[in-house]
Amino acid sequence: MAKKEEKLNYAALSRELKQKGPERLYLLHGEEDYLLSSFIKELTAACLPEGADDFSYRELDGGSLTMQLLSDSVNALPFATERTLTIVRGYDINRMKDAELKALERIVSDIPDFATLAFVARGPLEPDGRVKPVKLLRKYGRDLNFTEQDAGALTNWLRRRFAALGKGISREACEALIYASGSLMSSLVPEVDKLAAAVSGDTVSVEDVEALAFRIPETQAFDMTDALAGRDFDKAARLLSDLLAMGEEPLKILGAVGYNMRRLYCARLAGEEGLGDAYIRGCTGIKYDFVLKKLKQSASRYSLGGLRRAVELCAETDYAIKSSPRSDEELLGELLARFAVECA
Repeated sequence: MAKKEEKLNYAALSRELKQKGPERLYLLHGEEDYLLSSFIKELTAACLPEGADDFSYRELDGGSLTMQLLSDSVNALPFATERTLTIVRGYDINRMKDAELKALERIVSDIPDFATLAFVARGPLEPDGRVKPVKLLRKYGRDLNFTEQDAGALTNWLRRRFAALGKGISREACEALIYASGSLMSSLVPEVDKLAAAVSGDTVSVEDVEALAFRIPETQAFDMTDALAGRDFDKAARLLSDLLAMGEEPLKILGAVGYNMRRLYCARLAGEEGLGDAYIRGCTGIKYDFVLKKLKQSASRYSLGGLRRAVELCAETDYAIKSSPRSDEELLGELLARFAVECA
């Protein structure tokens, strides 16, 4: 079983910043862009409550950053403020040269009391905890990984956001939205706005979500396996065509289908062996009751042997895509046909 990822408690982090004030050094990263951006705004307000200016606030471009420029910024005295804030974006911390690393240590080990320095590392620049520069920043500063929020925190956030737009929404509808559009807040914000504007009544229902919310490719892949379970092969083929038309890579589509087939196999096995929902959650990482219910319903339409064969077919197709001269699209279409014949 994969190691459980520790979730960042943003509410506690925000309270701590307000109560204790900013620290001298931060390493900010993680896939939850919405929370990371929110923290930078709070950090800026905490450092510069009267507002930022060119003397007290600097954003440095990592592509042109030198250690001398960084040192000058960090050690510059505040002007008309009590603190200064330097934010570095786009710097590849993982690939620093030895000379740069020594200079960086001199800087971060002696940041003035009046200064705060924050490195923002997103996407391909996500820090590698095994390399010396990242270990150095963690030694002298605060490493904050902005992860996806847990089910309770995300559901509460969604309900507050809908309420601010004059709409109510049930926990089940929140879970349906997370299932459809993903669990990253930056992806959910436009969906909340769209649903609040489109639904005429006071409450957003599960049916509203399923009719109107954008469905991410991973969800469409699950819908495809669900259609196969219901013997709706036309719908499964249509969903596959939609994913390919969206530009999704065939191997990624296959990976999502194979992942869902393994989850379905786990749910079917748990049902036959009486292992219970906790076993399914532990093996699949499912956090939401809505998703668990859908998974169990879909798994019940297959036989255990049929799902075992489905997992095998996904592995066989993966090998074929990587080794066969036939087109990836043709092999995926054949996979659906073989599901229909061999996994009933």
